[in-house]
Amino acid sequence: MSSETFSIFKLKLGPMDNFIYLIKDHASQRAAVVDPAWDVDKIIALAALQNVTITDILLTHSHHDHINGLEQLLTHSDAQLHLLKSEAQFWGQKLDLPTLHHGGDHIQLGKTSIEIWHTPGHTPGSACFYINGHLITGDTLFVFGCGRCDMVGGDPEQMFHTLRRLGAEIPSSTIIHPGHDYAVVESTSLAEQLQGNPFMLCETSTDFINYRMHIHGQTRSTPYAALSKHELHHCLKT
Repeated sequence: MSSETFSIFKLKLGPMDNFIYLIKDHASQRAAVVDPAWDVDKIIALAALQNVTITDILLTHSHHDHINGLEQLLTHSDAQLHLLKSEAQFWGQKLDLPTLHHGGDHIQLGKTSIEIWHTPGHTPGSACFYINGHLITGDTLFVFGCGRCDMVGGDPEQMFHTLRRLGAEIPSSTIIHPGHDYAVVESTSLAEQLQGNPFMLCETSTDFINYRMHIHGQTRSTPYAALSKHELHHCLKT
């Protein structure tokens, strides 16, 4: 995915089909890596291919499958690490001078501005990164799915409100870049998610919690495809 000022590249790595993203600023040839994991050599090779210097590392959250390459990449690149303060507190890891953020902060990568959204639900400090019509969502929002809320730190009530806020405040033309390849397509527009993602179709927190915690795992499997509102209501009634 490219614009006049930046490009977004992705690698699918590891046994859980993680997407690792590299954001390239064209003016400065700086790059940010989002959620370094599984095969750091391939991340470094991608940066070399694009002739960029990795100056920043962005974490959507602190689960092992999204950060297990962090130490190696920091050793290689001496990049600045960015995450939300609430996620650092949840993680509890001693980190060497990371930059801690709050929702609404911006990271400046050359001439590319990256806006941080605090999107709790999967973990208390989960973040999404908005870059001029693109949203990197980690495990907050998948294509036709969303992250689990039954792990330590998960909260389905928070996830419901997070997804409602994204649907209301992010432009519907925005392209979604999820943290895993769990669906029939790798990326999609937010408009398509508002029409076919059952978690974004839930109108009440009661329905969302029931569907996320009890129904979804019994009725759907990957690769996820669109679900209509009628199909969702049928699931909720059974």
